[in-house]
Amino acid sequence: MKSLKNHFSLILALFSILFAIQIFVINNRALKAYEEKLSSNYSMIVVANTSVADDTFKKYSANVDTVEELSADEIIEKLQENISKKNIELLKISMPKFYRIHLKSFPTPSEIKYLTSNLLKNSSITKVEDFSNNHDTVYKLLLLFKEITQLFALVIMVVTVLLIAKEMRIWQFKHSERMNIMGLFGAPVWLRSAVLFRLAIVDALFASLFAIGLFSIISQTLWAKQQLSVIGIDIDIFKFVHDGTVLGVVSVTISIMLASMIVIGYKEEV
Repeated sequence: MKSLKNHFSLILALFSILFAIQIFVINNRALKAYEEKLSSNYSMIVVANTSVADDTFKKYSANVDTVEELSADEIIEKLQENISKKNIELLKISMPKFYRIHLKSFPTPSEIKYLTSNLLKNSSITKVEDFSNNHDTVYKLLLLFKEITQLFALVIMVVTVLLIAKEMRIWQFKHSERMNIMGLFGAPVWLRSAVLFRLAIVDALFASLFAIGLFSIISQTLWAKQQLSVIGIDIDIFKFVHDGTVLGVVSVTISIMLASMIVIGYKEEV
Protein backbone atom coordinates (compact mmCIF):
# COMPACT_ATOMS: atom_id res chain seq x y z
CA MET A 1 0.00 0.00 0.00
CA LYS A 2 2.83 2.40 0.91
CA SER A 3 4.58 1.54 -2.36
CA LEU A 4 1.43 2.38 -4.33
CA LYS A 5 1.10 5.60 -2.37
CA ASN A 6 4.66 6.59 -3.28
CA HIS A 7 4.01 5.82 -6.94
CA PHE A 8 0.77 7.79 -6.90
CA SER A 9 2.42 10.81 -5.26
CA LEU A 10 5.23 10.87 -7.81
CA ILE A 11 2.88 10.38 -10.77
CA LEU A 12 0.57 13.12 -9.52
CA ALA A 13 3.46 15.55 -9.08
CA LEU A 14 4.81 14.83 -12.57
CA PHE A 15 1.30 15.08 -14.01
CA SER A 16 0.95 18.54 -12.45
CA ILE A 17 4.10 19.71 -14.23
CA LEU A 18 2.94 18.31 -17.57
CA PHE A 19 -0.51 19.83 -17.09
CA ALA A 20 1.01 23.27 -16.44
CA ILE A 21 3.30 22.96 -19.47
CA GLN A 22 0.47 22.00 -21.83
CA ILE A 23 -1.81 24.75 -20.51
CA PHE A 24 1.03 27.19 -21.15
CA VAL A 25 1.41 25.83 -24.71
CA ILE A 26 -2.34 26.13 -25.37
CA ASN A 27 -2.40 29.70 -24.08
CA ASN A 28 0.55 30.62 -26.29
CA ARG A 29 -1.16 29.13 -29.34
CA ALA A 30 -4.41 30.93 -28.54
CA LEU A 31 -2.64 34.25 -27.97
CA LYS A 32 -0.65 33.89 -31.18
CA ALA A 33 -3.79 33.09 -33.17
CA TYR A 34 -5.60 36.02 -31.55
CA GLU A 35 -2.70 38.35 -32.33
CA GLU A 36 -2.80 37.23 -35.96
CA LYS A 37 -6.53 37.94 -36.03
CA LEU A 38 -6.01 41.39 -34.52
CA SER A 39 -3.19 42.04 -36.97
CA SER A 40 -5.41 41.21 -39.94
CA ASN A 41 -8.12 43.56 -38.62
CA TYR A 42 -5.77 46.34 -37.56
CA SER A 43 -4.78 49.04 -40.05
CA MET A 44 -3.49 52.60 -40.13
CA ILE A 45 -5.01 55.36 -42.22
CA VAL A 46 -2.66 57.81 -43.98
CA VAL A 47 -3.68 61.09 -45.61
CA ALA A 48 -1.39 62.51 -48.29
CA ASN A 49 -1.50 65.53 -50.59
CA THR A 50 -0.09 63.58 -53.52
CA SER A 51 0.15 59.94 -54.55
CA VAL A 52 2.61 57.85 -52.54
CA ALA A 53 4.07 54.60 -53.91
CA ASP A 54 3.67 51.37 -51.96
CA ASP A 55 7.45 50.95 -51.72
CA THR A 56 7.68 54.33 -50.00
CA PHE A 57 5.49 53.09 -47.16
CA LYS A 58 7.35 49.79 -46.88
CA LYS A 59 10.74 51.43 -46.54
CA TYR A 60 9.64 53.03 -43.26
CA SER A 61 9.05 49.67 -41.56
CA ALA A 62 9.67 46.01 -42.36
CA ASN A 63 6.34 45.26 -40.65
CA VAL A 64 4.32 46.95 -43.43
CA ASP A 65 2.56 44.24 -45.39
CA THR A 66 0.15 45.76 -47.89
CA VAL A 67 -0.94 49.29 -48.80
CA GLU A 68 -4.43 49.96 -50.10
CA GLU A 69 -5.49 53.25 -51.66
CA LEU A 70 -8.99 54.23 -50.53
CA SER A 71 -11.33 55.48 -53.21
CA ALA A 72 -13.09 58.82 -52.74
CA ASP A 73 -15.78 57.98 -55.32
CA GLU A 74 -18.38 57.11 -52.68
CA ILE A 75 -18.02 60.50 -51.03
CA ILE A 76 -18.12 62.33 -54.36
CA GLU A 77 -21.23 60.41 -55.49
CA LYS A 78 -23.13 61.75 -52.49
CA LEU A 79 -22.27 65.29 -53.53
CA GLN A 80 -23.14 64.96 -57.23
CA GLU A 81 -26.69 66.25 -56.83
CA ASN A 82 -25.56 69.64 -55.50
CA ILE A 83 -22.31 70.11 -57.41
CA SER A 84 -21.75 70.52 -61.11
CA LYS A 85 -19.70 68.02 -63.10
CA LYS A 86 -16.94 70.58 -63.59
CA ASN A 87 -16.63 71.16 -59.85
CA ILE A 88 -16.69 67.42 -59.23
CA GLU A 89 -13.72 66.98 -61.54
CA LEU A 90 -11.89 69.77 -59.74
CA LEU A 91 -12.80 68.17 -56.43
CA LYS A 92 -11.34 64.87 -57.53
CA ILE A 93 -8.08 66.59 -58.40
CA SER A 94 -7.86 68.63 -55.21
CA MET A 95 -8.95 65.93 -52.76
CA PRO A 96 -6.15 64.33 -50.71
CA LYS A 97 -5.16 60.71 -51.13
CA PHE A 98 -6.19 58.18 -48.48
CA TYR A 99 -4.27 54.97 -47.82
CA ARG A 100 -4.90 52.03 -45.53
CA ILE A 101 -1.74 50.25 -44.28
CA HIS A 102 -1.94 46.61 -43.16
CA LEU A 103 0.86 45.18 -41.02
CA LYS A 104 2.42 41.71 -41.04
CA SER A 105 2.16 41.21 -37.28
CA PHE A 106 0.37 42.83 -34.37
CA PRO A 107 2.59 45.82 -33.49
CA THR A 108 3.76 47.01 -30.11
CA PRO A 109 2.93 50.60 -29.06
CA SER A 110 6.56 51.60 -29.66
CA GLU A 111 6.45 50.15 -33.19
CA ILE A 112 3.32 52.16 -33.96
CA LYS A 113 4.90 55.38 -32.70
CA TYR A 114 8.05 54.69 -34.69
CA LEU A 115 6.14 54.05 -37.92
CA THR A 116 3.86 57.05 -37.40
CA SER A 117 6.76 59.43 -36.78
CA ASN A 118 8.60 58.12 -39.87
CA LEU A 119 5.53 58.50 -42.08
CA LEU A 120 5.01 62.09 -40.99
CA LYS A 121 8.56 62.91 -42.08
CA ASN A 122 7.36 62.49 -45.65
CA SER A 123 6.41 65.92 -46.98
CA SER A 124 3.45 64.48 -48.92
CA ILE A 125 1.85 62.92 -45.82
CA THR A 126 -0.24 65.30 -43.72
CA LYS A 127 -1.92 62.98 -41.19
CA VAL A 128 -1.64 59.46 -39.82
CA GLU A 129 -4.45 57.86 -37.85
CA ASP A 130 -2.98 54.92 -35.92
CA PHE A 131 -5.89 54.25 -33.49
CA SER A 132 -3.24 54.02 -30.78
CA ASN A 133 -5.62 54.37 -27.81
CA ASN A 134 -7.66 51.27 -28.64
CA HIS A 135 -4.59 49.36 -29.75
CA ASP A 136 -2.61 50.10 -26.57
CA THR A 137 -5.45 48.82 -24.38
CA VAL A 138 -5.73 45.53 -26.27
CA TYR A 139 -1.96 45.06 -26.38
CA LYS A 140 -1.56 45.65 -22.64
CA LEU A 141 -4.31 43.13 -21.88
CA LEU A 142 -2.60 40.52 -24.05
CA LEU A 143 0.75 41.21 -22.40
CA LEU A 144 -0.78 40.99 -18.91
CA PHE A 145 -2.44 37.67 -19.72
CA LYS A 146 0.87 36.28 -21.04
CA GLU A 147 2.75 37.29 -17.89
CA ILE A 148 0.09 35.82 -15.59
CA THR A 149 0.14 32.53 -17.51
CA GLN A 150 3.93 32.33 -17.37
CA LEU A 151 3.98 33.06 -13.63
CA PHE A 152 1.27 30.47 -12.98
CA ALA A 153 3.15 27.77 -14.92
CA LEU A 154 6.45 28.64 -13.20
CA VAL A 155 4.99 28.45 -9.69
CA ILE A 156 3.37 25.08 -10.35
CA MET A 157 6.58 23.66 -11.83
CA VAL A 158 8.75 24.84 -8.92
CA VAL A 159 6.38 23.47 -6.27
CA THR A 160 5.93 20.11 -7.98
CA VAL A 161 9.65 19.68 -8.63
CA LEU A 162 10.25 20.14 -4.90
CA LEU A 163 7.54 17.55 -4.17
CA ILE A 164 9.10 15.05 -6.58
CA ALA A 165 12.52 15.55 -5.00
CA LYS A 166 11.02 14.97 -1.56
CA GLU A 167 9.32 11.73 -2.68
CA MET A 168 12.59 10.42 -4.12
CA ARG A 169 14.49 11.42 -0.99
CA ILE A 170 11.98 9.43 1.11
CA TRP A 171 12.53 6.43 -1.16
CA GLN A 172 16.28 6.79 -0.67
CA PHE A 173 15.98 6.77 3.12
CA LYS A 174 13.81 3.64 2.98
CA HIS A 175 16.38 1.79 0.90
CA SER A 176 19.56 3.23 2.44
CA GLU A 177 20.39 -0.03 4.26
CA ARG A 178 20.13 -2.11 1.08
CA MET A 179 22.24 0.44 -0.81
CA ASN A 180 24.93 0.40 1.91
CA ILE A 181 25.12 -3.39 1.82
CA MET A 182 25.45 -3.35 -1.97
CA GLY A 183 28.16 -0.72 -1.59
CA LEU A 184 30.13 -2.97 0.79
CA PHE A 185 30.17 -5.64 -1.91
CA GLY A 186 31.55 -3.14 -4.41
CA ALA A 187 28.37 -2.46 -6.37
CA PRO A 188 28.66 0.77 -8.41
CA VAL A 189 26.39 3.72 -7.66
CA TRP A 190 24.24 3.21 -10.75
CA LEU A 191 23.50 -0.39 -9.75
CA ARG A 192 22.65 0.52 -6.17
CA SER A 193 20.28 3.19 -7.45
CA ALA A 194 18.82 1.15 -10.31
CA VAL A 195 15.48 0.74 -8.55
CA LEU A 196 15.24 4.50 -8.00
CA PHE A 197 15.82 5.21 -11.69
CA ARG A 198 13.37 2.50 -12.69
CA LEU A 199 10.77 4.00 -10.37
CA ALA A 200 11.41 7.46 -11.81
CA ILE A 201 11.16 6.35 -15.46
CA VAL A 202 8.08 4.15 -15.01
CA ASP A 203 6.19 6.81 -13.06
CA ALA A 204 7.25 9.45 -15.61
CA LEU A 205 5.80 7.34 -18.43
CA PHE A 206 2.55 6.82 -16.54
CA ALA A 207 2.26 10.55 -15.83
CA SER A 208 2.85 11.43 -19.49
CA LEU A 209 0.27 8.83 -20.61
CA PHE A 210 -2.32 10.29 -18.24
CA ALA A 211 -1.57 13.82 -19.49
CA ILE A 212 -1.73 12.74 -23.14
CA GLY A 213 -5.03 10.95 -22.54
CA LEU A 214 -6.58 13.90 -20.70
CA PHE A 215 -5.66 16.51 -23.31
CA SER A 216 -6.63 14.19 -26.17
CA ILE A 217 -10.11 13.95 -24.66
CA ILE A 218 -10.31 17.70 -23.99
CA SER A 219 -9.27 18.51 -27.57
CA GLN A 220 -12.20 16.48 -28.89
CA THR A 221 -14.86 17.97 -26.62
CA LEU A 222 -17.43 20.39 -27.96
CA TRP A 223 -16.99 22.62 -24.90
CA ALA A 224 -13.35 23.39 -25.72
CA LYS A 225 -14.17 24.23 -29.34
CA GLN A 226 -17.00 26.52 -28.24
CA GLN A 227 -14.70 28.44 -25.90
CA LEU A 228 -12.32 29.14 -28.78
CA SER A 229 -15.09 30.04 -31.20
CA VAL A 230 -16.30 32.74 -28.79
CA ILE A 231 -13.14 34.76 -29.52
CA GLY A 232 -13.11 33.72 -33.16
CA ILE A 233 -9.99 31.55 -33.27
CA ASP A 234 -9.34 27.96 -34.23
CA ILE A 235 -6.25 26.20 -32.87
CA ASP A 236 -5.04 22.68 -32.11
CA ILE A 237 -5.53 22.25 -28.38
CA PHE A 238 -3.41 19.12 -28.45
CA LYS A 239 -1.16 17.85 -31.25
CA PHE A 240 -0.95 14.17 -30.43
CA VAL A 241 2.45 13.39 -31.96
CA HIS A 242 4.25 16.69 -31.26
CA ASP A 243 2.80 17.55 -27.85
CA GLY A 244 2.71 13.92 -26.70
CA THR A 245 6.39 13.47 -27.51
CA VAL A 246 7.31 16.72 -25.74
CA LEU A 247 5.37 15.77 -22.60
CA GLY A 248 6.94 12.31 -22.50
CA VAL A 249 10.48 13.62 -22.97
CA VAL A 250 10.00 16.37 -20.37
CA SER A 251 8.54 13.95 -17.82
CA VAL A 252 11.32 11.36 -18.18
CA THR A 253 14.04 14.02 -18.26
CA ILE A 254 12.84 15.71 -15.06
CA SER A 255 12.59 12.36 -13.27
CA ILE A 256 16.07 11.21 -14.31
CA MET A 257 17.63 14.57 -13.44
CA LEU A 258 16.10 14.61 -9.96
CA ALA A 259 17.00 10.96 -9.36
CA SER A 260 20.59 11.67 -10.44
CA MET A 261 20.82 14.67 -8.10
CA ILE A 262 19.61 12.56 -5.18
CA VAL A 263 22.04 9.76 -5.98
CA ILE A 264 24.94 12.19 -6.21
CA GLY A 265 23.93 13.81 -2.93
CA TYR A 266 23.70 10.41 -1.26
CA LYS A 267 27.16 9.47 -2.48
CA GLU A 268 28.64 12.61 -0.99
CA GLU A 269 27.10 11.87 2.39
CA VAL A 270 28.71 8.41 2.57
